[in-house]
Amino acid sequence: MIRVASYNMRKAIGTDRRRRPERTLEVLRELDADVVALQEADRRFGSRMSAIPLHMIDEHSDYKPVRFEARNGSIGWHGNAMLVKKDVEILACELLHLPSLEPRGAVMSEIDVRGEKVRVVGMHLDLSGLWRRRQAHAILTHLAGREEELPTVLMGDLNEWSTQGGCLRDFGHHHLFADCGRSFHARRPIAQLDRIMVSPNLQILESGAHFSAASRKASDHLPIWAKLRRAAAAQDPASVRGSSDVLETASGSSTAAGGGAAEAGLSSPIQSRGSSL
Repeated sequence: MIRVASYNMRKAIGTDRRRRPERTLEVLRELDADVVALQEADRRFGSRMSAIPLHMIDEHSDYKPVRFEARNGSIGWHGNAMLVKKDVEILACELLHLPSLEPRGAVMSEIDVRGEKVRVVGMHLDLSGLWRRRQAHAILTHLAGREEELPTVLMGDLNEWSTQGGCLRDFGHHHLFADCGRSFHARRPIAQLDRIMVSPNLQILESGAHFSAASRKASDHLPIWAKLRRAAAAQDPASVRGSSDVLETASGSSTAAGGGAAEAGLSSPIQSRGSSL
């Protein structure tokens, strides 16, 4: 079993508008995930250093950053970063350049978690629906071009307010969505902006948004998490989700359904950097 999580940590600035990286670390310790995809992990201006000092991650948590080497003192790429438990082996990592009007990117790594090899993609997509779809299509095209087929987890802040269509349709064509519920705003969650998606050869055992005293204050997003294991047989996303695009539950959580092929005009080659996967 593998536990994954995604967290828009808002540069360690809480709902009280104070930057307190120790509070963000407290939330990360509570999550106790094998791998965490972070968004807004670096400061926005200047040298864009990690919002959590590297020595604090090393000394006060069981995590280590995946070293994408995008910038000295930074752990991220356009704010996207990844932490793994110290006993997890990092096999390879890569930066993904996404089509965008404003700086956007994604990060990808291959890791070994207690003998299970997994590919993980972390992302923070655009505020524009058109650019979100272009970015989703670029990520999916890049994954489809990988030589080795691995169990794959995609997660991050998709910025998708709609519960139907958009980039959810694109991702849902070949991936299953974890039912994590609403994660934004942390004080009173009304939107399911943060998502965890998995390839059909992974089974979602449990999932949710992480509620705690610390998580309600540490960022304007709640972190989301999922427990996964390799599926006995590959699942068909369409048959798992049913016929509707998104099934909205009474609690406000949702399960995305499969869409069709990406619409014309969304094709955009993706560039990558980092060690070869």
